[in-house]
Amino acid sequence: LKLRDFPTLAHVIGFVYDRKPGLRQGAGGAAAPSAPEAVAAPQTVAGSMEAANAVARRVPVPQLRPALALCKPTGVTLGAGSRVVIMPDQGGVARSLIAKLEKRGVETRVSEGAPGVEERGAQLALWAAAAPVQGVYWLPALDCPKPVREMNAGEWQEATRIRAKLLFAAMKALYAGIGAPGTFLVAATRLGGMHGYDEAGAFDPLGGAVTGFAKAFKREKGEATVKAVDFEPSRKTRALADLLIEETLGDPGAVEIGYRDGRRYAIGLAERPAGEGGGLTLDKDTVFVVTGAAGSIVSAITADLAAASGGTFYLLDMTPEPDPADGDLARLQSDRENLKRDIFERLKARGERATPVMGDREMAALERRAAALDAIRAVQGSGGAAHYRSLDLMDAEAVGRVMEEIRQRHGRVDVLLHAAGLEISRAIPDKAQAEFDRVFDVKSAGWFHLLSGAGDMPLRAAVVFSSVAGRFGNAGQTDYSSANDLLCKCVSHFRSSRPDSFGIAIDWTAWSGIGMAARGSIPAIMKQAGIDMLAPEAGIPVVRRELTGGTRGEVVIGQRLGIMVAEFDPEGGLDVGAGGAISPLLAGRGVMIGEVKGMGLYGGLTVETTLDPAHPPFLSDH
Repeated sequence: LKLRDFPTLAHVIGFVYDRKPGLRQGAGGAAAPSAPEAVAAPQTVAGSMEAANAVARRVPVPQLRPALALCKPTGVTLGAGSRVVIMPDQGGVARSLIAKLEKRGVETRVSEGAPGVEERGAQLALWAAAAPVQGVYWLPALDCPKPVREMNAGEWQEATRIRAKLLFAAMKALYAGIGAPGTFLVAATRLGGMHGYDEAGAFDPLGGAVTGFAKAFKREKGEATVKAVDFEPSRKTRALADLLIEETLGDPGAVEIGYRDGRRYAIGLAERPAGEGGGLTLDKDTVFVVTGAAGSIVSAITADLAAASGGTFYLLDMTPEPDPADGDLARLQSDRENLKRDIFERLKARGERATPVMGDREMAALERRAAALDAIRAVQGSGGAAHYRSLDLMDAEAVGRVMEEIRQRHGRVDVLLHAAGLEISRAIPDKAQAEFDRVFDVKSAGWFHLLSGAGDMPLRAAVVFSSVAGRFGNAGQTDYSSANDLLCKCVSHFRSSRPDSFGIAIDWTAWSGIGMAARGSIPAIMKQAGIDMLAPEAGIPVVRRELTGGTRGEVVIGQRLGIMVAEFDPEGGLDVGAGGAISPLLAGRGVMIGEVKGMGLYGGLTVETTLDPAHPPFLSDH
């Protein structure tokens, strides 16, 4: 036996019950509770549009941010004794930045070229061992490669490797030294100055991979200054270098900062109802391509879309095509406990270690086959056609073959639903580079292979599954957040690259009842964090609602968001203290201004004033 095979109390309890089947009584003769299931049983849930519309629907929006002169200092100082690493761009911003930093007395270390991740990590580890590194400027996303539609798979992989995978390698090597107050990570992008949340959409969507990483890194290193600063395509190098230094020194209240037409922006949220038309009509002629089709949530959403349309579905997943005659699939719900014991016996008979972890893996694989079968049967039951294809989205040729099959049969894709994903939560020091790459690539490379395989085939709508981790960042999910935010920026880019297509990104909160987050201790953690989980009946119809309602862009689905929308600074980064920068500017500006209390990302400007009918007298008339 190995302790690592029993990571939770549920596994330990299961070990006892599995080896002593007759043990069913607790102390004193009271019935003992059965062992908690490590893998939740699949459930059949019907969606309710009424329930979906009762859940808050928010959209990310640019909002004016106070000038840096009105903000608090971050606590970072750049001068003699500072030691900074710069990953340069190719357009000259790094050269200007280096000159300005060295003029301040800062020692700079430039990580030139694009080496392998191991080489990059070793280089930075040596630098950090020689003397403390105070901060990092990450600038590769300022370079705009050729348009995504003109890239081949190798160019996409290299572009994301330089922006995201090398960033992970760098911050892993420097992790121990960057995190205390006064340390920083400042990244720059060319999404257009508003992070892609304007009418034009994201200019260079590859920057989303960097922004997503930065937001997650901030969640792991809350005391460090972490920013993703977005610029217009035409900004000059000296101006950008000045702004990057100023953002390092001022405003601890926001991670996402943008500059457009001389104004400064942050990204907030606005609650908006879904549209009631103007989108797709879903019917028997609709052609769907669904990735991650064997996931329980995706299976339920597929069933909802099938019931509404009766269309043709191409269901893509790594899980082998399920055999309807497989008796184990039926036993998942009717005889689950005995099925688990039988699986243990089969493992022993094959000479494998019969541990709870191995048993859970076998059960999880069965559940995915069951979910895939449910999706197939739902499509067929609605009168539609289901074509299941077992493949790896990382295999460009395999994806290309399916897309060519669709081209030959239908000549178009009406709905591309990219829901495939892998989530392995681990803090950066505990996450191997290969693990980061794997989680990132399932979403990122998978998306590219799908679009590349579609080529010039008409695409009416694409829906990508993101998450609140992509929108806000989350500790332990730098890879997941990076890939999700990249997908969000890719669909934002549709506004210019595919203006006739609807691009939709859904930032889900965690689901209850079904899906990965419904298991283990996650519901308790979510409750402690003040985050409401999404009931399946409310989540299932959301994709259909957004498709038919004409949505373009990113939506956040969830009720209370808890710590995700907590401010990084009590005053939102605004300098409101006695003698602060903002007080003299507001003096005499009007009787209703009173005392400024803060400028929150999600709460807006807060002002406190005392109203007395005796003074000012205008109150008598109002």
